Amino acid sequence: MASPSATDASPGADRPDDPRREIVVISHSPIFYWWPVWLVGFLMAALTYMDGHVMAIVPVGSVAERGRQIEGHEGPRDVIVMPPAARPAAAGAGTLPQPRLRVASSNNLGVFFALTLCLVIVITNIHLRGLWSVIVILSLVFASILLAILGWWDAIFRAFGVFDIHINALGYLSIALFLFAIWLLTYLVYDRQVYMIFGRGQLRVRLAIGAGETAYDTFGMMVEKHRDDLFRHWLLGFGSGDLSVKTAGTNAREFEMPNVLGINRKLEQIQRMLQEREVVGGKA
Repeated sequence: MASPSATDASPGADRPDDPRREIVVISHSPIFYWWPVWLVGFLMAALTYMDGHVMAIVPVGSVAERGRQIEGHEGPRDVIVMPPAARPAAAGAGTLPQPRLRVASSNNLGVFFALTLCLVIVITNIHLRGLWSVIVILSLVFASILLAILGWWDAIFRAFGVFDIHINALGYLSIALFLFAIWLLTYLVYDRQVYMIFGRGQLRVRLAIGAGETAYDTFGMMVEKHRDDLFRHWLLGFGSGDLSVKTAGTNAREFEMPNVLGINRKLEQIQRMLQEREVVGGKA
């Protein structure tokens, strides 16, 4: 490998956009795209707690009644009357478990969380690239306009009242905390054990956790980005993408690096680095 030239020590070599520095490419797990689920989960937990309602767990056959006079309480009260033989076994000495689970009075929060979860599952498991993603977007826009012209949107929104999804605040928080912990550990620790490092004339690759690095010459190497999945890469991935690397020579290999964040910027830097390598090799 050629020794660094005098220009490598120039002040411009430390710039973030300089192609001569090492460029690290990390392939992230699909769990990265699940950030909307834990984010919405935390939001729903907060809104549910602030809603100020609790849930009473009662057996089948219980009846809600208005205006009952209760001994020891002033004025009529609304009550829930349970069947005589449905007293909870946990109750002892005349005491009953008191309602304590925080639940929102509206089911809108549960429906919104369920829709978010279902959309993320679909987007992360059904990959639509290039023309297919454009077709799906145009179809959604056309369907939205058609439903508006036919006046069906109001009926669709009213139908959401049929869905009754209630999750208590601790339920939202438990799901959100678990997903956030897995997401954070995967993003900061697990994903960084498999990587590529592009340097001046050399590519270092680690393909498995605990494995060593393998070095390849960058001369004749081809690096390209796959067509974008607009929903997965742009809606959830903030400009991520899938990268393909093909080495040249007798030990030619092909590597796939899916879910690379900031792929356009990294690809531009890598291509500039490879072009510089070709020029230096040609002059040599």
